[in-house]
Amino acid sequence: MHAVTDWLRGLSGPVVYAVVGALVFAEDALFFGFVLPGETAAVLGGLLAHQGKVSLGLMVLVVVSAAILGDSTGYEVGRRLGPAVLRTKPMRRHADRIEGAQDLIRRRGPVAVLLGRFVAFFRALMPALAGVSRMPYPRFLLFNAIGGVLWGVGFTLLGYFAGSAYSRVEGTVGRSLAIAVAAVVVVGLLVWHLRSRRREARREHRHDGGDNHDEPKQN
Repeated sequence: MHAVTDWLRGLSGPVVYAVVGALVFAEDALFFGFVLPGETAAVLGGLLAHQGKVSLGLMVLVVVSAAILGDSTGYEVGRRLGPAVLRTKPMRRHADRIEGAQDLIRRRGPVAVLLGRFVAFFRALMPALAGVSRMPYPRFLLFNAIGGVLWGVGFTLLGYFAGSAYSRVEGTVGRSLAIAVAAVVVVGLLVWHLRSRRREARREHRHDGGDNHDEPKQN
């Protein structure tokens, strides 16, 4: 991410807004989240705002707008192309998780759109799945907008205040120790992410095992 930040820092302000907005938009509209999660772009935008490269308020507006428009585009893709979207090669690789997302929509309805905004994999898929399920667009848009505002503001501010914290540490104890502290934070986040994935895998395994156990025996 450091290399990406340096690259963005070398761009002009309007181009930074365009790049960050495009990454957030593409995650939901084109399933780009499989390559680069949108929250990474939002955090980078907040970090650059702290460094004075761009305006924080305008960056928040760009991220929120891109999130809502990207979701709406993903919804239209799912509604118009239907199940064919799920039969593409990238989607077939994640069949189990897609089934879980569809189950979440069946159980929670539009609330799943809001909840899915905060889970990277679901964020990239939930809009299209809502379109496939023919969820009424006004209802989808309401929960999409709520999730987009909460997510966009939250992750952009996270990048902004993370940059502020780094600058304070660097100014107090020096660059080397600041980098070490940042590394510890990153490692901690990675450990938390891996543990979350393992817990999710265990739940899916228990769920699959329970389904197999309930199947009637063949004579």
